[in-house]
Amino acid sequence: MMTKKHWITRSVNQEQVLALAEAMEVSPITAKVLWGRGVRDSGHARQWLSNGGGSGHDPFLLPDMEKCVDRLERAIRQKERICFYGDYDVDGISATSLHLSFFRSLGAHAEVYIPHRQEEGYGLNERAIRKLADCQVSLMLTADCGTTSHQEIALAQRLGIDVIVTDHHQFQDDVPQPFAFINPYRSDNLYPFQGLCSGGLAYKVIHAYFKKYGGRDVVPEDGLDLVALSSVADVMPLRDENRVFVREGLRHINEGRRCGIRALKQVLGIAGSCSASTIGFRLAPVINAAGRLAHAELGVRLLTSGSDEEALSLAQKLEHMNRQRREIEQEIFEEAKACVEEARESPVIVVGKPGWHVGVVGIVASRLVERYHRPAVVVAFDQDGMGKGSARSVPGYNVFDSLAQCQEHLLAFGGHPAAAGVTVSFDSFSRFQQKMFEVATGNMTSELKIPVLDIDAEINLSEVQPRLLKEFDALDPFGMGNPEPTLSALGVTVLEKRIVGDNHLKLVVRHNGSVPIECIGFRMGEWLPTLNGAGRQYDVAFIPEINRWKGYDRIQLRMRDLRICEGT
Repeated sequence: MMTKKHWITRSVNQEQVLALAEAMEVSPITAKVLWGRGVRDSGHARQWLSNGGGSGHDPFLLPDMEKCVDRLERAIRQKERICFYGDYDVDGISATSLHLSFFRSLGAHAEVYIPHRQEEGYGLNERAIRKLADCQVSLMLTADCGTTSHQEIALAQRLGIDVIVTDHHQFQDDVPQPFAFINPYRSDNLYPFQGLCSGGLAYKVIHAYFKKYGGRDVVPEDGLDLVALSSVADVMPLRDENRVFVREGLRHINEGRRCGIRALKQVLGIAGSCSASTIGFRLAPVINAAGRLAHAELGVRLLTSGSDEEALSLAQKLEHMNRQRREIEQEIFEEAKACVEEARESPVIVVGKPGWHVGVVGIVASRLVERYHRPAVVVAFDQDGMGKGSARSVPGYNVFDSLAQCQEHLLAFGGHPAAAGVTVSFDSFSRFQQKMFEVATGNMTSELKIPVLDIDAEINLSEVQPRLLKEFDALDPFGMGNPEPTLSALGVTVLEKRIVGDNHLKLVVRHNGSVPIECIGFRMGEWLPTLNGAGRQYDVAFIPEINRWKGYDRIQLRMRDLRICEGT
């Protein structure tokens, strides 16, 4: 299905762009890319392009940080039982693994608790709290959950457990009352960057503890590979200190410092260097498979293992689960598409069925958004009529606010503007669907219904040279808030065309006398019939890259969109 996109080429101050290019000794194209990311003077550009490390901002600017580390120190000193309570996604798994590795190295009596996705659901729950109290746990630190767990926190405190919440989920006016509450969205937050995931917050806790109390053989920077893993998997903005954390974390991953990640790369056949894209599309889905189909503690065991043999066995189990996950996901996606086709004009997708696997509803929701460019909520109902689901949104539409307007029909909800989770009964589901439709009808403007493709610069294909790609490499890591540079060339001529692989479009094009250059458009095979017009030219939006094949490197364009050039 070819979805028409609205191309927006970033407007720039040409004079200042040229000055930036001269000061940084880069091409005007690279300077335009930097400008589009808010980098508009040479000092900021040097900081952006720097390969330096560092711990980022002062962790004690986060509210309650001092209370947090003082309580952890007391627990270690008095040999109290500590529980690190995490979420079952990659962010929660990585953050929990960070805490466990560091504080156990200090001699802490620490354990992990991650709820079972199917049996317990997201966040704190009463059964878990009582179990931990029976095990004499007196301090619990959460990772990626706890912000909305008011009753469970109160229960824990009545049972003698001090609770420290570290979480980055947004919340409304109702603030929890744990022993300490570390969340960058607190109204009294002085920390200058709100874009930390829970892995980033775990690093900040460890860094703060290390600054005040020191450590032994482990330093906070040893955990940056896990911060990179969680930041990319949780689609956090790769700006500010996140850029440094992910860049340094990728260096650790590529150096093979953690045997669990080494084993995972081996099982997946990843021989070369990892990028942020490798994390997002290869490593993270396998780690996530633990929480989706089995138990997320498998992921913690992998990331904290000190044994190559154990790590390899765990990685193989997780990779097998991920293959199963893909099969289940595809089946549900096809059923969900059939539901959507029955209501194609709805401004929002809200689908749910008994028997769907709750572990994959988030992925299915994301795929529906990608296909139909509408907010999507996908709910799996169990045999008792209890539904748990995930919501995903399009840019510019706040799905969290929409759920807040529907909360009378929900048992629980929480999350971010772009992604959220819901709990709803089967009896209330149709009313929830209708209310979401009413809210979206008023909020999904015509502009939001058309996907936007941001273009960094319009160029001539003769400008795509090795030097430009080398300059682009310096902008890495790419991801949320720092996407791969997308360029456009208008009026190209197609010299060759064919379908390769799984419906991928392969072209050879020329532009204004340039040398022929290859293009690949993944899953763009349906464009082929439109490429037969005599004398027709095309506009192409693309990401330039090096294609390494059988020992040879050559430039190719990874197409993001294609359109018929006006007047041809």
